[in-house]
Amino acid sequence: MVTRVRFAPSPTGRLHLGNVRAALLNWLFARKTGGKFLLRLDDTDLERSTQAYADGIVADLEWLGLRWDEFARQSDRLDRYAAAAEKLKAMGRLYACFETPEELKLKRFSQVSEGGVQVYDRAALKLTDAQKQAYLAEGRKPHWRFLLEAKETRWDDLIRGACAYHGSRISDPVLIREDGSPTYTLASVVDDVELGVTHVVRGEDHVTNTSVQLQIFEALGRDPASLTFAHFTLIGDIGGHNLSKREGGMSVANLRDDGLEPAAIASLLARLGTSDPVEPFASLDDLVPDFDFAKFSRASPKLDPEDLLRLNAKIVHKLDHAAVKARLPEGADEAFWLGVRPNLVKVPDAADWWALTHLPVAPVLGDRDFMAKAAELLPAEPWDANTWGAWTKALAGATGRKGKDLFMPLRLALTAREHGPELKSLLPMLGRARALARLEGKSA
Repeated sequence: MVTRVRFAPSPTGRLHLGNVRAALLNWLFARKTGGKFLLRLDDTDLERSTQAYADGIVADLEWLGLRWDEFARQSDRLDRYAAAAEKLKAMGRLYACFETPEELKLKRFSQVSEGGVQVYDRAALKLTDAQKQAYLAEGRKPHWRFLLEAKETRWDDLIRGACAYHGSRISDPVLIREDGSPTYTLASVVDDVELGVTHVVRGEDHVTNTSVQLQIFEALGRDPASLTFAHFTLIGDIGGHNLSKREGGMSVANLRDDGLEPAAIASLLARLGTSDPVEPFASLDDLVPDFDFAKFSRASPKLDPEDLLRLNAKIVHKLDHAAVKARLPEGADEAFWLGVRPNLVKVPDAADWWALTHLPVAPVLGDRDFMAKAAELLPAEPWDANTWGAWTKALAGATGRKGKDLFMPLRLALTAREHGPELKSLLPMLGRARALARLEGKSA
């Protein structure tokens, strides 16, 4: 049987790193097992779902290199959910409820105050036909709940191990809203059944949903044993808070705009929470061979943005000029890229060094006599990577300076910065006229 997994985001916001981790783990598992990766947009929440967010999700996944084998959109499958709902109604497993949100809130409050289990009391099952007609006459529209069986649901999770939940301790889930639209719980099960999903890989916040959905699977004629689940722990920030797309928690769009490499994001998320060391990988395919759910811990991993930047720098330091040419300032050739690359964290940072070597900069001058001697000994062009060494050797002989006392004043005069790429690389980019002007204290 071919492995089939799905990543099912709701187009109610842009993807953040928590979402991307779910997509990546599904993609890696599909590739490791020779299976299929399905992208399914869960857009049944018509009020909050937008085409702009849907387009954004597609763009984010394409930028990350997470290509899907198949695509589905829940808004195109509403007739399938309606058919499933009618089947469940005919079986007596879907029943109409008329409580308002306020009434349900009061019921929960009462259960809490009495120390009871917060589950729906199934009062709607006791309604007579006359009472139902009275509610309808008032203008109330029913929502529909799935009648859970009072039995234990078990499965062997690829990450969490043996899991068991009893139906009597879980509220009958709402499958159809008052407006007639299906909830995630119903639509997801129908899709997994009809689209042939074999493995459901998602966050541990869905564990309780799994126990509910397994009963729905069974009611719709799918053998629960034909499904395998893997619930991974959610990542949080270094403060221990879960990432949230509604709070803009490290969105893919923002990271891309900030100049992060997709390979850095994938390298971190693929190994986060596992027993393997986090290392930079050049491509997604390089992550596939070592991928194994057995390596994932039950502990909740923390995502430190500094780790992401360190990985990004390591990846940037290996990129050749052809891979970044389109993102560099116009005219930035291979010599420039190789000269500044070791000092970059992100590719866009190269623009700062291009400006420093090609646009006017106000120098920072120290000892004027030393600057005058440096200008006097500045070699004639043409210059190459050996010019810096020859110049500083002559200057050391003439002034007796060495080490930091020799190099730092020259760096400040030529770049106005204490740190940066090697001056043997920058000096030929500056050119003699600009270098001389800066040694003389002129903005050039």
